[in-house]
Amino acid sequence: MNNLASNLSEISKLKSGVERLTLTDYRNYSSLRLEAQNTPIVIYGENGSGKTNILEAISFLSPGRGLRGVKLADIKRFIPQIGNNGNLSFVTPLNWAVVADVLNNDESHTLATAVEKTNKEVEDAEGNRSFERRIVKIDGNKISTQSELGKYISLIWLTPQMDRLFRGGSQPRRSFLDRMVYAFDNDHAKRVADFEHLYREWYRLIKDGKRDNYWLESLEENMAALGVAIAAARREQVARLNSFIEQEPDDVFPSVQIELDGRIERELDENPAVRVEELYRNLLKTQRHYVLDNGSADGVNRTDFKVYHKKKCMPAELCSTGEQKSLLVSIILAQAKCQTLHKGFAPVLLLDEVAAHLDDTKRSALLGKIVDLKFQAWITTTNPELFDEIKQKAQFFEVKHNSVYDNTREIRPEDSRQTAF
Repeated sequence: MNNLASNLSEISKLKSGVERLTLTDYRNYSSLRLEAQNTPIVIYGENGSGKTNILEAISFLSPGRGLRGVKLADIKRFIPQIGNNGNLSFVTPLNWAVVADVLNNDESHTLATAVEKTNKEVEDAEGNRSFERRIVKIDGNKISTQSELGKYISLIWLTPQMDRLFRGGSQPRRSFLDRMVYAFDNDHAKRVADFEHLYREWYRLIKDGKRDNYWLESLEENMAALGVAIAAARREQVARLNSFIEQEPDDVFPSVQIELDGRIERELDENPAVRVEELYRNLLKTQRHYVLDNGSADGVNRTDFKVYHKKKCMPAELCSTGEQKSLLVSIILAQAKCQTLHKGFAPVLLLDEVAAHLDDTKRSALLGKIVDLKFQAWITTTNPELFDEIKQKAQFFEVKHNSVYDNTREIRPEDSRQTAF
């Protein structure tokens, strides 16, 4: 056994993952409680049955808008109702909630998140305005910032939408990169959210014609400081992953090279952070005059990252669909291993329809690595037979008719009791 495998094996003796998941009025589930093992967990059923909803609920145990990136109001359970006139309408509960008992190095904690009504309109981290807000509790105590969640659980996900990651716009790639940074720097999520809030305020002032020089300069100073910190954290994460992949190449999935493509990140290659902050402030001041024509200002909000298939010396966007999926799996496995060694506890993997575009060899290799590394992985599929090789080492749930079955036993609503909110 090499040093990497030995170290990972030693860390994995202390279990990390979701022990119990409880949902209330979450999408198609009125209430649901799953008792989970620290193994691969295969959730199977027909398309549209609610498999991905379970993974999405778990993803809300991390900062942000979950693996689908939706508005909070879109997650509510819609209940059909026939009125006196015979017309069909829908009612919605006041809120939804997700509660999870999680293990972190064999220590148990309760993480909870829910949506509550507010008396006045609030703006979330993505700029969406509503009369609802997300609240988070850890061990029963309400916390002020979602970034605290990263101390107790770390999540990495792969969804079918990410199959197009290398061929679309830069925003999804930037979000993917930032989620990898979160795992190593819990404050990164708050810095990104704070920067986006300041940017929206700065843009709004310019759009409304309120050229208050003092207020604009104050915003630009704070944006520059946050932006440089964000860029520095991204550079550090890319360097960390590239170094890890170089030293520990995967034996099945292709080796990748990651490169950042951002103006502020490039400036940090040549200048100290203090100098780059000054350059960024001047850049923002200059862009006041034409940001409305360009749609957005240049800076960390435009950063992209490039991925290359090292053996082929080919950018990911020119690779086949299957190769792109393999490159993504390479990055996720490297991130998971590197993160386990760095933080001392393993991440939870959320793999939605991961078998798509992977041949039998690569699918089998991925499952084998998950089992060997003792990662808890929540995996969805329409075809459970694809996972027969880990049948004795995994937990299987079937989803149908808004119910979940643990092998043969239906998990009924009365088995679930919401207690955290």
